[in-house]
Amino acid sequence: MHLHCRRVLLLFILCCSLPATAQSGLANADPNLTCANCHKEIYDHYKTTPMANASGPATEGLIPGDFTHQASGVHYRVYQEVDQATKQTDVWLEYSRENAGPNRELNGRVKLDYFIGSGRRGRTYLFNKDGYWFEAPINWYGKKQLWDMAPNYLTATQMPMTLAVDPGCLHCHTTNAAHSLDDARNHYAGVPFAENGIACTACHGDAKAHVDSGGKTKLVDIDAMEAVRRDSVCLSCHLEGQTAVVKAGKELVDFKPGDDLFDYALYFVRSSVAGSGGRATSQWEALLKSECKRKSGDKLTCTTCHDPHSTPKPEEKVEFFRGKCLQCHAEMAKTHHAENLDCAGCHMARATSTDIAHEQVTDHYIVKRPATGPVTQKLGAELTAVGGFAASDRDLGIAYAQMSRPGDSESPMRAAILLKKAEDETHGAVGDLELHDQLGFLYQANGDAMNAATEYKMALSANPYDALAAGNLAYIEAHEKHLPEAIKLWSEVVAHHPSKTKAAMNLAIVECQVGKRAEVLGTLTRLLSTDPDNSWARGFEAQIVRDGQRCAGHE
Repeated sequence: MHLHCRRVLLLFILCCSLPATAQSGLANADPNLTCANCHKEIYDHYKTTPMANASGPATEGLIPGDFTHQASGVHYRVYQEVDQATKQTDVWLEYSRENAGPNRELNGRVKLDYFIGSGRRGRTYLFNKDGYWFEAPINWYGKKQLWDMAPNYLTATQMPMTLAVDPGCLHCHTTNAAHSLDDARNHYAGVPFAENGIACTACHGDAKAHVDSGGKTKLVDIDAMEAVRRDSVCLSCHLEGQTAVVKAGKELVDFKPGDDLFDYALYFVRSSVAGSGGRATSQWEALLKSECKRKSGDKLTCTTCHDPHSTPKPEEKVEFFRGKCLQCHAEMAKTHHAENLDCAGCHMARATSTDIAHEQVTDHYIVKRPATGPVTQKLGAELTAVGGFAASDRDLGIAYAQMSRPGDSESPMRAAILLKKAEDETHGAVGDLELHDQLGFLYQANGDAMNAATEYKMALSANPYDALAAGNLAYIEAHEKHLPEAIKLWSEVVAHHPSKTKAAMNLAIVECQVGKRAEVLGTLTRLLSTDPDNSWARGFEAQIVRDGQRCAGHE
């Protein structure tokens, strides 16, 4: 599932955010070897592609790093080190801040277990803390050959160490991604995925019966499937839209070749955005609008132009893709700008991405004359489902809620109307966690605490570990002066969701209000163990410990 950050209200802290132990190796370092016995030529080509190298142990994907992030003043270093006792080689992320002011001291390191990303566009690393998995706060950006902060954190003034690893993300970079435990999306019983990279089985299906039968039991025949199922094989990882809504009771990590992706999720874009909209992963929705796709229909698919089993070398790309264009436009081979063989360079011009730093977009809108200038969109523009699929009130309502931004009053209003209608029509939408979370937040943002609390309680009945419902219900309880209830709710969030640092901050405030000084210090210690650069927590701790500030009430 694609990550759409959920919005959490805070008690006293201004917020503007939007919506097992690691093992040393994976079960199968090269999951494609079984297929190589009969398909060696394809295997030899495929093992050099970005997909085949999309993930693996950090020691096998080390890209050393050493830089200082100016906005935060944090110095980062990625390196490997041999443990003299075990002789095991490990990869480490070291971080520090020199000449730090009060409550800004920083010095530590974490062991990096796995890498995600082939390195052609980028690479990040994963680390484990008590069974919870997080992304490193820094990324390698392949196009510019440099290290920088993770996307959305380029100007952060504090080090972000709580970037939770979601099964939906792992699904597109690994093979056999694990389901997370019930309490948190980034909590896993063991290693978060079983095999390195995107294995043959990720597109062709389970090969066990095929191999055991000596090839008599056939694998999924992608080309023989109906178009939507054929296309779904690629789109399950190469379609994002501007927002994605997973259908009730579904998980994208369960998608397998032969399924219809749109039975699992719908993807939405603003009707006002043409082409790619400046997004790095927007090829399919842009292609659907192109003249090429409209005239070719189902005959044109991803593999018409792209061979998933091999990647042309840089010096071969112009000729390779020109050949793809000439399959339909042979008459232009000699008459249309014969002096410039780079068809894509003009008609699929690459522009700077608006959503991923240091990245570019190959615009699959395929226009005669590419537009120039910045991409703009109208905040309140209507949302449409990519592919023209009919969207239920529930799915469209969640999409509008996810797309709400400051200054956009229309989207929240549409979302509330659609979600309330969906709830009424399904007799309370029992068990639909996302619907209740989103509708609860919309009520709360509009000042309707009573109906918001009702929605959050319904969400918690569906999943007692739901951090958004518990955290925002705690906010309501605190403002009603029901502090014991607020403390209980926030304590549950903190216990099961170490990435929800703002819940821990609110918990510490309320614990101090009721005079629980020892509990406050315990909460702050746990918070700083996960988020060591949290200057608010450091300052609060200093006030209580060093400055002798007493919490209200009695110990």
